[in-house]
Amino acid sequence: MQKKPSKKAISFHNFLQKVKRFASLEEQYLEETHFYIYRTDNHQVLARDIEGYDAAKSKATHLRHQLGLKWDQVKFKAQRTSAASAGAASTKLKNHIDYSTRYNPSKRVHFRGYYDRDGNFHDLD
Repeated sequence: MQKKPSKKAISFHNFLQKVKRFASLEEQYLEETHFYIYRTDNHQVLARDIEGYDAAKSKATHLRHQLGLKWDQVKFKAQRTSAASAGAASTKLKNHIDYSTRYNPSKRVHFRGYYDRDGNFHDLD
């Protein structure tokens, strides 16, 4: 027998406070996020590591005017990795796990492992 979810009512004032708190968190996140600017026609990256949404927006407008491009030819996106950890290629190598095509029925997963810097293979069981 499943429990029904509780339907707790909150006042409109409490709802507005929660929305404002969420909006301020979103603004703070956008200010701390690093963006990159690229061309949509050939996917050429025009600028990297621009901190903040407003700075990326103004830089994209500036580059569009400078290069004489149309509005839809220049876009910007949030970078997936932070600017500080972008150069850590050795940790990327260590964290890459290879999965085999062979299946291990006793563990109900495919065989997996990784290669270290010296080229040695390590099993993950």
